[in-house]
Amino acid sequence: MRTATLGRDTTTEIGVIGLGCMGMSWGYDERGRDERTSIETVHRALDLGCTLIDTADQYGPFTNEELVGRAIAGRRDELVLATKGGLVVDDPATFRAHRDGRPEHLRAACEASLRRLGVDHVDLYQLHRVDTEVPVEESWGAMAELVAEGKVRALGLSEATVEEIRRASAVHPVASVQSELSLWSREPLADGVLQHCTREGITFVAYAPLGRGFLSGRYRTSQDLPEVDGRHFIPRFTPEALAANQAVVDPVRKVAERRGVTAAQVSIAWVLAQGERVVALPGTKTPRYVAENAAAQALTLTAEDLAELADLPAVTGTRY
Repeated sequence: MRTATLGRDTTTEIGVIGLGCMGMSWGYDERGRDERTSIETVHRALDLGCTLIDTADQYGPFTNEELVGRAIAGRRDELVLATKGGLVVDDPATFRAHRDGRPEHLRAACEASLRRLGVDHVDLYQLHRVDTEVPVEESWGAMAELVAEGKVRALGLSEATVEEIRRASAVHPVASVQSELSLWSREPLADGVLQHCTREGITFVAYAPLGRGFLSGRYRTSQDLPEVDGRHFIPRFTPEALAANQAVVDPVRKVAERRGVTAAQVSIAWVLAQGERVVALPGTKTPRYVAENAAAQALTLTAEDLAELADLPAVTGTRY
């Protein structure tokens, strides 16, 4: 697996494709969740060099960290462990949550995450969302104290603006920014976040590089979605939007067929093509898809491929 450095001020190397663990416990298809298979998935990821293992206290809530903790037992030295704090779930059924960036909350959240994960430190602790009611300098300062205490090795932001990244960087180095980036979610390119990260030596972690599964081609109608699945709450997955958005995924499938790969691999390869500091973070709960995703790191898209993918039609529906 090719690697990238985590931030400018660390020597930590991570595989350019990581593993998002959320779906093992939260958010997507609730059928068929199996702890043994999830643990096998984490182990398969590590075997393939997908060393960035990402979770959050929100997922479950809390249960995903416990699962990841059991999965990495005995293999702690093989991975870069990332978790997040700063989002508090109000209603698990509807995924409603609120932001809490108060220093006292973040400290307590991080310490609770360490207990659930069964570790004495995490390699990357991320502010899940900037709390507009709390100056980012205060949230970031509290997180920097965790670094000084050895509980955290590096700090990251999630879904932050360029201005928020700059303000945080003035307090303590920002090692990573995690935001949604895919062929149907190009906002970090449009708002300059990815370009800022590139200039400043900040690793950009692209979550949902498969468009929450849509870009794999598996979901052509709402009937293809599991009955209990958080995507039913996402505007891009309404029946009308799914029908309209086939115009987005069909060209991806065309490129995949020409190259002899899957649409998912084309989607991940496009994300990686956005810069040498970009890391893709697809989520899955099965070893089979870990292997398929990991193989995308060997796919180099041609100029023809990239030109076709640049001309995809506008997406119907917002991200949230």
